[in-house]
Amino acid sequence: MVFKLTFVTVALAALASAANYKRVTCPDGKNTATNEACCVFFALRDDLQSQLFDNQCGEEVHEVLRLTFHDGVGFSQSGALKGNGADGSIIIFQDIETNYVANAGTDSGVDDLNPFLQTHNVTAGDLIQFASAVGLTNCPGAPKLQFLAGRPNATIPADDGSVSQPQDSVDSILARFADVGFSSDEVIHLLSSHTIARSDTLVAGHTAVPFDSTPFTFDTQFFLEVLLAGTAVPFGVNNTVGAEVDSALAAEGEMRLQSDFSLSRDSRTACEWQSMVDNQNLMMSNFQTAMKKLSNIGQDTSKLVDCTEVLADPPAPAAQHATFPAGTNSSEVQQACSSAFPTLSVDPGQATQIPGCPNGDLNASDC
Repeated sequence: MVFKLTFVTVALAALASAANYKRVTCPDGKNTATNEACCVFFALRDDLQSQLFDNQCGEEVHEVLRLTFHDGVGFSQSGALKGNGADGSIIIFQDIETNYVANAGTDSGVDDLNPFLQTHNVTAGDLIQFASAVGLTNCPGAPKLQFLAGRPNATIPADDGSVSQPQDSVDSILARFADVGFSSDEVIHLLSSHTIARSDTLVAGHTAVPFDSTPFTFDTQFFLEVLLAGTAVPFGVNNTVGAEVDSALAAEGEMRLQSDFSLSRDSRTACEWQSMVDNQNLMMSNFQTAMKKLSNIGQDTSKLVDCTEVLADPPAPAAQHATFPAGTNSSEVQQACSSAFPTLSVDPGQATQIPGCPNGDLNASDC
């Protein structure tokens, strides 16, 4: 009985403590936070949305999300390469890192964020990870990412060779990510980002070339469409360094990376790839967990502050299920995993039209 009374007393005291806990009122007078260190991110969030993203899952979101990868993987457990992970080095040392071949096009994302580094009291590493998390809140179907604040600014640039390239072999890609600290499954989880990715540099004479038919929604179409038999390259222009292979939707302007093609069919990764076809919740959960790890590479998380509360919840998924794009069907699946493939419907009508803008406009120049 004494034990029970003691337990109840402690429990009531804990509840009272929680009820009396006061949030910090931020200097702006309109926001509150669990930690004062989070206050600066409310204004940064609002400025990113109004001045950069326009509250849309558009090109700027793609560019900033790419920075999280190219900054975060600048790390080596073995010491083979120099770099301190997710520390903002790609901004701090932009004149060096954006000139690496594997980082072609990242200067656009850096240019997007540079003004905010001047007007807000945050570090470059925090800016990259926070901006990416804010941008994803505009993408239907995206998970809400964790954001920890307090990364110190980079003191050295990451070495060239830190970032894998699409023409690299599966062995090379998995080895590079293993040196960063990622398993083969986690590599596939991170590639969920390609559902909202487009290339400005890989197809000569063309920009904003999408990797799937729904480049403005975070869905599983990417994992399905990469498994479809390729027929040609978009625009009839093949990448000269082997970064591109035939796409199933080349006529519609969709490209396929050689690395995505190979990873989707390799015995070490094929089943993990297939597991996310038509499994939105699994894809969201896997990406959320993998990004939590990536965003903190090289950081002592015990010294960081959880400011996830500043982020809004992303919109719900735009569709409940993956579908075969019009003009394709199940006979075109190049299945490399022995597990049963999901039964999917086929979109009706003529060949799929891929939007060029978040509002559905087919012409990217109208965005």
